[in-house]
Amino acid sequence: MNDKAHSKPADAIELAIFASRITAVCEEMGASLAQAAFSPNIRDRLDYSCAVFDAQGRLCAQAAHIPVHLGSMAYAMADIVAARDWAPGQMIALNDPYLGGTHLPDVTLIAPLFVGEQLVAFVANRAHHADIGADSPGSMPLSSSLDEEGLVIAPVALVDNDRIDESVLGGWLKHLRNPPIARGDFSAQIAANRVGLKRLSALIGEGEAADVHAFRERLREYNDYARELAASALRELPNGRYTFTDVLDDDGQGNRDLAIACRIDIDNGHIAVDFAGSAQQTAGNVNCPLSVTAAGALYVFRCLMPEQVPACAGAFEDIEISAPEGSLLNACHPHAVAAGNVETSQRVVDAVLGALAQAIGDRIPAASHGSMNNVALGSHGADTSWDYYETMGGGLGAGPNRPGASGVQAHMTNTLNTPVEVLERHFPLRMRRYALRRDSGGAGAKRGGDGLIREIEFLAEASYTVLAERRRHAPWGRAGGADGAPGENRLDGDSLAPKCTGVASAGQRLTIASAGGGGYGVSS
Repeated sequence: MNDKAHSKPADAIELAIFASRITAVCEEMGASLAQAAFSPNIRDRLDYSCAVFDAQGRLCAQAAHIPVHLGSMAYAMADIVAARDWAPGQMIALNDPYLGGTHLPDVTLIAPLFVGEQLVAFVANRAHHADIGADSPGSMPLSSSLDEEGLVIAPVALVDNDRIDESVLGGWLKHLRNPPIARGDFSAQIAANRVGLKRLSALIGEGEAADVHAFRERLREYNDYARELAASALRELPNGRYTFTDVLDDDGQGNRDLAIACRIDIDNGHIAVDFAGSAQQTAGNVNCPLSVTAAGALYVFRCLMPEQVPACAGAFEDIEISAPEGSLLNACHPHAVAAGNVETSQRVVDAVLGALAQAIGDRIPAASHGSMNNVALGSHGADTSWDYYETMGGGLGAGPNRPGASGVQAHMTNTLNTPVEVLERHFPLRMRRYALRRDSGGAGAKRGGDGLIREIEFLAEASYTVLAERRRHAPWGRAGGADGAPGENRLDGDSLAPKCTGVASAGQRLTIASAGGGGYGVSS
C-alpha cells in the first residue's frame, strides 16, 4: 500500500485487485484453520468462516465459507467492537447469541490489528465445536433455555499480550468431554487469526513502509465501489410491497406451524425487509437473534447481485432488516437458540425468496430442501467419551432455466459431509447407506433436486439428537411445479419427530432422509 496509486481515485481494475488480495487473507486463514484443527467437524467438514473488518467493525472481506456465520458476524461486529477497549496482542472469544454470536457451538475469535498505536482492522474466525458442554452429546439438544445448550462465553480475552490465558481456556475445558480435542481446535482458531494478522499487515505495509492512511482510503473507495455496484443491481428490482409467509414444522416442545412472515418494501433500490407478523419467541430452540435473521435476508440479496460485487459493508448499505423484539426472529435472553441458527435461518431465506418471487418471479427458484438436517450423536453410559455432529444436504429447488441439483447443501450452510472413512475411524458408527433419495424432487418442467439418505448403525449404545425441518411442510414448487417430498427421520424403521432425542442400543440404525427440492413450471 506504499505505492502512489492511492493518490488518485482507484479504478475498477485496481479495486478488483485489492478485493482479491484482501479476500485471499480470509481464504488463507480458513486453510490454516482446517489444517490445524483436531476435530472432524472443523478439519473435515470445514464448519468455520473467516473475515476481515475495519477499525469500526464494518465488513471488509470474507471467504466463501458459511453464509449464516458470515452474515451474522458482519451484522453484529460493529457493536462488539464498540463495546470494549482493544489492545495489541489480544484475541477476544465469544459465543453468546445475545452478544454477537449465533448459537453456542459457534465460537468466534476476534483479533485487532495495530500499526504502531493505531487500530487499523480486525480479523475474525467462527468455528463450530461439536462439544460446547451441553448435557446432550453433540451440543445440539432439544433445549428450552440457553443454559441447557452449553457453555455461554461472553466476550473475554482468550489471548492477552500474545499469550493464551490458561485460566480462561482451562475454565472452558473443564466443561467439555474431550479437552485435548477442544484445546487443539481453539489453538487452530488462534493460529488462523495470527495468519490473518500477518497477511493483512503485509497488505498494509510493515515498518517504515506502512501506510495506514493509504489503506483506509482504499477501503473507503472499495466500499463506495461495492455500494455503487450493489445499488445498480438493486435498482433493477421493481418498486412495491411484497409479502410472503412460510412456516417452521415445530419447535421440538410441542408448538407447531410457527409463522415466518416477510414484508419487503422496494423504493428505487432501497430495500426494507420487515418480519412483523412472525411467531412470538417460543419454548423450543428455533428462536434466533436478529443477527441470524439478518444473515438470511442479506444472503438472498447478495445472490441477486453480480458476482463481481465485493462482499463488504458497502454492498449492504441500502438494505434494512427489522423484526419485532420478542419474536421468533429477534428473541430475548435466555430463550434457546440452538436450532435457530441452523433451521430458522433457512426458513428466513424461503420467506424472503417467496416475497421476491412476486417482484421478479423469473429469477426466483422453487424452495430447496430447507433444513441443515442436524444429527448429533455421542457416548451414553460408557467410559469413553465422543461427540459427533453432522449436517446433511438435500435437493435444491428448480429454476426457470435449470433443474435442481441433488444431494447438496443449500443457502445458509456450505459445509462438506464427514467422509465415511473418517466417521467410521473415529466413532463407534458404521455407515450402512448413503445415497440419493430418488424421485424426491418435485415434478415440473424443471424437476427439483433429490434429497439424500444416510443410514447409520450404532456399534455401541449412544445418545442421538435430530434437529430437522421440512418434515411436515414440503418445500414448495413454483409456477405450477410440484412440491418436493418432505424429509423423514427413522430409528429402525419407526418414524421419529422432526426434532427428537433418545438413546439407541448397539445394532440399531438411525436413518435421515432429507427433503427434495420443489419443481418449477408445469410438466409437459
